[in-house]
Amino acid sequence: MPPLDLVPLAALLALLATAYLHPRARTELAVGLLAAGATLATGILDRSEAEEVLRRLGPVVLFLVTILVVADVCARAGVFAAAAERVRSASHGQPVRLFTGVFLLAAAVTAVLSLDATVVLLTPVVVVAAAAARTSARPGAHACLRMANSASLLLPVSNLTNLLAMPHLDLTFGQFAVAMAPVLAVVLVVEYVALRLLFRRELATATTAGPGTGPTAPLEPVPLVVVGLMLVGFAALSPLGVQPCWVSGVAAVVLVGWARHRGLVTWRQAGHAAHPAFAVFVLCLGLVVEALSTGFLGDLVAGLVPGGTSWLDLLAIAVLATVLANLLTNLSATLLLVPLVAPLGDTAVLAALLGLNIGSGLTYTGSLANLLWRRTLVRMGTPPSLAEMHRVSLLVTPISLVAAVTVLSALG
Repeated sequence: MPPLDLVPLAALLALLATAYLHPRARTELAVGLLAAGATLATGILDRSEAEEVLRRLGPVVLFLVTILVVADVCARAGVFAAAAERVRSASHGQPVRLFTGVFLLAAAVTAVLSLDATVVLLTPVVVVAAAAARTSARPGAHACLRMANSASLLLPVSNLTNLLAMPHLDLTFGQFAVAMAPVLAVVLVVEYVALRLLFRRELATATTAGPGTGPTAPLEPVPLVVVGLMLVGFAALSPLGVQPCWVSGVAAVVLVGWARHRGLVTWRQAGHAAHPAFAVFVLCLGLVVEALSTGFLGDLVAGLVPGGTSWLDLLAIAVLATVLANLLTNLSATLLLVPLVAPLGDTAVLAALLGLNIGSGLTYTGSLANLLWRRTLVRMGTPPSLAEMHRVSLLVTPISLVAAVTVLSALG
């Protein structure tokens, strides 16, 4: 290993440790800037290469900032709470019906508002809904975690990994969704059945539903309409080359304006919801991973990429993506792996996304969403069991991944 490669490697380790510890925003920002500065100082990336990385990541980070604001306004408007309360009411005290509703709701939230909305904003109201139904919150909480990763396959905007991969795909927004829809359908069936079996004891006994969280409030129409129009905008403008960040940006501005008029949010709160420090952190991470990709790590991973797109090759790509995601987090792994498999074609890139999304649910270190999910439950006083989380993930993830690769190979 060239001595200079040690600098971006140490920088990456520092960034990963910071991501796992999730310190205050100022600390996160400082570590990111120091890691990027040290990496650039080595000269591994020249100025034009660094600028190219920032231009490539800029629209993705801008989308992250704006979609977080959209999700936050939806939460403040009570959209998640109202949806969860409706699911609870419709369950009539039946744990299986409650679980099914939560499972589908988590999949929908992930697909439309990204996985962070599911683990940070939806999971707490699911736990409250389970308490109101006087049933265990564990099946619903784990459904949120599984769907946060696996249901993010559907749309380019469901996960940053998908957005990062889009420049390497010859697919529009709609074509991506069409290609991934049958894969997701099979994954949903596999994961639903698996979770039903794993939590069969908690789901076996009917309960007498409690009083709930109060009268079911009407769903606010404005956030729902804006989010619906946002999705239409993604699909309609993608063939014209319009980046999703501009559409989500318009949606964020409209929703913040509406929410301020209703007294639901201030400009300061909207700025906090955008997590600007984390946005800069992601840009710094991109620079560090790019430097490593041009060196020994890129060569090492390139040597493991298969040369074809047979079922076995696609499975190997998905497994490689899974391993990298759980070692480096799926965001870093995407930046490293996707450019290396892109020459093999769209099917190979989609196979990598299967590992980067489904496979990232294997361990807590697979994605930041896993860590945020745990942190959310700890704050609520219901810390998840580490053993149970990995018991579920180690049993469900391999089956789900193989099923997804099989469908992708058959349709590709």
